[in-house]
Amino acid sequence: MGCGVHRFGHKPDFIQQALHDDLERAVELGTRSPLAGEVAELLPGATVMMGVPTFYTRLLAQPEFTREASRNIRLFVSGSAPLLPETFDAFRKRTGQTILERYGMTETGMITSNPLDGVRAPGTVGRPLPGIAVRIVDDTGEACAPGAFGAVQVHGPNVFAGYWRMPEKTRDEFTVDGWFRTGDVGEWVAEGEATDYLRLVGRAKDMIISGGLNVYPKEIEERIDGLQGVMESAVIGVPDPDFGEAVTAVIVAKPGHAIDETTVIRALKAEIATFKVPKHVHVVAELPRNAMGKVQKNVLRERYKTAPPVSEV
Repeated sequence: MGCGVHRFGHKPDFIQQALHDDLERAVELGTRSPLAGEVAELLPGATVMMGVPTFYTRLLAQPEFTREASRNIRLFVSGSAPLLPETFDAFRKRTGQTILERYGMTETGMITSNPLDGVRAPGTVGRPLPGIAVRIVDDTGEACAPGAFGAVQVHGPNVFAGYWRMPEKTRDEFTVDGWFRTGDVGEWVAEGEATDYLRLVGRAKDMIISGGLNVYPKEIEERIDGLQGVMESAVIGVPDPDFGEAVTAVIVAKPGHAIDETTVIRALKAEIATFKVPKHVHVVAELPRNAMGKVQKNVLRERYKTAPPVSEV
């Protein structure tokens, strides 16, 4: 997702660059980073902050990041990757402010957004912006009912004309009636204060097909992230001779906590269908991310395609 980063306030380029550097130095510096701490100290001189979810988790790990430090920020925006509801809630509790999460892509610009004034719902990216149409369809192209997962497609003046000198790719990415295939899977929230908000559940390419059944990683990740001692997780599919793909969880534990495969699997079996429960669990020090803070699941799939469960911490 192309998150337009508009920079405001005192030394804004330093703030953005420092947080970006913090992502790359996470292994050496850990969750308590002097760099992120310095950014927290500089925030009183800024008025708007836009960043990826990891920026916010790094800030929350700093004792210097307080309600007082964010007093002059009139808007916090998150994009480029899903923001965990736990991070959303922890940030609001710490600062008294609610992060505005939105959704867009390089090919489309911004597509949907939680409102500036109104309900900003955790785990959602809001409603389509004016003049932009979004639909969620099944494999046959029929519209999905609210609460049902499907492919997210977009239409409007914001959508690009096509890929430069790549006519075949352009044809593949547009439907016959002119809608752009985003490659994302989502649902319309069916009820509550976020009714008709878009909720993304993952990339179509990340969907796992295990024993002929579709498994959406985000549903399992949300359950795992809610377990005691878990900082974050990523769920992937790895080759399996019996099931085609085996659901596999890669977990980062909170400092001072121990996570083991048996405990995770037992907890999930009590909450979700058996075919969705991970067959393998790996505990790692950190998840691989690109420069935008997105978890690189392709790296994880390659790393664990033949590896047995193991703790790397």
